[in-house]
Amino acid sequence: MDIQKIPRSIGTHDGTFHADEVTACALLILFNLVDKVKIIRTRDLTLLERCEYVCDVGGEYDPGKKLFDHHQVLYQGSLSSAGMVLLYLREIGLLNAKDYDFFNHNLILGVDAHDNGKDPQIVGLCSYSHVISSYTPIIHEADKETLDKAFQEALSFAEGYLQRIWDRHQYSYSCRQSIEQVMLKDRECLIFEKNIPWLESFFELGGGEHPALFMIMPSGKHWKLRGVPPSYEERMKVRQPLPQEWAGLLGDDLKKVTGISGAIFCHKGRFISVWETREDALNALKKVLIGVYEEKNNDDCFC
Repeated sequence: MDIQKIPRSIGTHDGTFHADEVTACALLILFNLVDKVKIIRTRDLTLLERCEYVCDVGGEYDPGKKLFDHHQVLYQGSLSSAGMVLLYLREIGLLNAKDYDFFNHNLILGVDAHDNGKDPQIVGLCSYSHVISSYTPIIHEADKETLDKAFQEALSFAEGYLQRIWDRHQYSYSCRQSIEQVMLKDRECLIFEKNIPWLESFFELGGGEHPALFMIMPSGKHWKLRGVPPSYEERMKVRQPLPQEWAGLLGDDLKKVTGISGAIFCHKGRFISVWETREDALNALKKVLIGVYEEKNNDDCFC
């Protein structure tokens, strides 16, 4: 006799919880496949059999049956229940390849590694998985009611975090057309009229071959002039640093050195500077490019 499933329900183990099953549940909620009120925390197989989805318990991995456990000997892969559910979302068409990679590279690979004991143990580093673990009760002998309440609190955090990074990712993607237009128009410096996320899309659109050395963009009430990185992987570096004599200066000191009345700040790392107006940022760019060309000409003459 077929067992009557509870529609839009999730079964996961009771007791202490971890980031992988919390995140697996949050992913299913985010993509509207289950209801939060229908999460059943148990190891009772008769109860789990009634759940539409089962995560991190049950001893079976079968996406076709909506079963996502990774603890059994028969499964020798690197996924935790979070990675299994993410892959399932890709396989049923709720995520395309790019979106799947986004979630993997920004969160899930780390959750999988942490749950499987393969994440780097770096002193002072607190990961998403560590934050989820912090929701577990301090008292190890906490009763079921306390553990279930703590699980729900951790789940709410995971839901919020996943929703925010998903919204941010979708917004970033929506800016691609504007970024592409600027890349076609500008050569030495990318000039944006709005403050938008640009860096990742720039390199996805071929920015590695684009000649831009700098970028100008609004930043609150001010404008920023910053260097363009050589690649997305080396995004903490720049192709051309700002002048050495500007490093770490602010206010009047920077105004004096640059001769620009709207000078506000230049980072000591020489990768970014802030200016009062768009015109101030453009004037700063001109001074920087003059220095770049002079240095290049001197190098050519020396050669």
